[in-house]
Amino acid sequence: MEKIARIDMGAQGGPRVTFEPVGEYAGLGGRATTSIMIAKEVNPLAHALGAENKLVIAPGMLSGSAGAMTGRLSVGCKSPLTGTIKESNAGGQAAQVLARIGYAAIVLEGKPEGDDLYKIIVSAEGIKVEVDNSLKLMDNYPLVEKLRAQYGDKVAYMTIGSAGERMLYAASIACTDPELRPTRHCGRGGVGAVMGSKKVKAIILDDAGMKMRPPKYPDKFRDANRKFVEGLRKHPVTGEGLPAYGTNVLTNVINEAGGYPTRNFRSGTFEGAAKLSGEAQAELEIKRGGTATHGCHRGCVIQCSGIYNDKNGNYLTKQPEYETVWAHGGHCGIDDLDVVAELDFLDDNIGLDTIDMGVAIGVAMDAGIIKFGDGEGAIRLMKEEVAKGTPLGRLLGCGAEITGKVLGVEKVPVVKGQALPAYDPRPIQGIGVTYATTTMGADHTAGYAIATNILKSGGDVDPLKVEGQVELSRNLQIATAAIDSTGMCLFIAFAILDQPETFQAFLDMLNAFYGTELTGDSVVELGKKVLSAERDFNARAGFTKYHDRLPRFFYTDPIAPHNQVFSVSDEEMDQLYNW
Repeated sequence: MEKIARIDMGAQGGPRVTFEPVGEYAGLGGRATTSIMIAKEVNPLAHALGAENKLVIAPGMLSGSAGAMTGRLSVGCKSPLTGTIKESNAGGQAAQVLARIGYAAIVLEGKPEGDDLYKIIVSAEGIKVEVDNSLKLMDNYPLVEKLRAQYGDKVAYMTIGSAGERMLYAASIACTDPELRPTRHCGRGGVGAVMGSKKVKAIILDDAGMKMRPPKYPDKFRDANRKFVEGLRKHPVTGEGLPAYGTNVLTNVINEAGGYPTRNFRSGTFEGAAKLSGEAQAELEIKRGGTATHGCHRGCVIQCSGIYNDKNGNYLTKQPEYETVWAHGGHCGIDDLDVVAELDFLDDNIGLDTIDMGVAIGVAMDAGIIKFGDGEGAIRLMKEEVAKGTPLGRLLGCGAEITGKVLGVEKVPVVKGQALPAYDPRPIQGIGVTYATTTMGADHTAGYAIATNILKSGGDVDPLKVEGQVELSRNLQIATAAIDSTGMCLFIAFAILDQPETFQAFLDMLNAFYGTELTGDSVVELGKKVLSAERDFNARAGFTKYHDRLPRFFYTDPIAPHNQVFSVSDEEMDQLYNW
């Protein structure tokens, strides 16, 4: 990945493509590239949908190699949803293909005048930007089928649906999976709206003629990769639970822990959880001829995805993930997996973050737009309002915070404008610290305290007590920022937290690939470097420690069954970044 491409969509006379060496971004990747570049080059006070914002697309440090689990792509910008810096990442084939073509980053800059819509073709021969107004307001599934007819099946696609074109604040960017379905999404923060503001509908990535990125020391890399894979396969989470039941294996676990937010965070348990569980989902998928085990990109050994078929045995969507099942399920009082799967398909097709959409619909239910538990009503809202761009649909498509404000809902579960995911912070205090303090709005992946609070991976910190939660979240946020930079899937964290030899194999892969001598301390320093850049951007954008707080009702309203509130003090949370 020896070069960076910049595409000025607002250049006089039409989009202009320029190339430059990696320079100061050498040795970085993924989130490190996107966040450091955005922090340096974007005015923090710029409007997120304006010409000053940039969209940086970066594969990870090991993407495009033969290394396992290296297919994550990072997309960075100033978020229209939160106003903060944003990195959103996805699996699928895009990262591997872009890295093999040789790009450390593609940067979309400027904003074109007029109504033309563009597609970008990236290959070993260069980059072409073409007007294609035939794609206007197409959603992702038909859009990809149309593009496949022209560009074939041996490429990867990044697209936005109608939500991105309409610049809805919860709009996502879809990346195609190995079967070329637009199922893997850079979902959070409205990155699809930023791509839409640049009038870019699709990016076609063609690595024809390109080989795997070669490591500096092939034999050492191969040996380290083998040990790394062995470690993933012998860990109970990455080798057993996730491959068998996908991420939705957590539904029963979190419900039993009393941390499963139900009906807009009114309770920590849901009476219909068993119907939504990963076990029930896997059984149904297999019964209908789908699969409960599937990789979202080539080189995945955890295989935590799946294929969900409808009642007639026809493909409906990829296996809905835990957060999606919760957002459209328990959060809305819905216990029907077919309803959840239909909503997941609609999110992917229209191009929306499943978490913010599910939470927005739950907030709308709280306002009386439809009743809790009304699955057909939720589908109708997506099909008749959001997909058609009606005023109510645009409201929902801009996420839970805006929905709550306009509809007059008191309890809206967001931090910095972004909806909380599927873990209540009152009975799981560590994840509450992460929600409040992460640089990007409420985000479970930023510092996945569930691993230690609930699953007891990497230690044991009592989820109901305040002791140790800030340190836990701090360490996890640092580690996550580093992992997000490598292009590796975050789920490797379970194995590298619990198995020192697997963590060493992870380091050995990086060192063999680049000829470096990275240690555990080097990983920590990389994570701190990324977080420091993000914090600096947010500070210049006007964010202070007072934004690092949960909504007030989490501090005042106890939740059953543990009947406690979020209790980590502001003073403790304010120390999280004091390293």
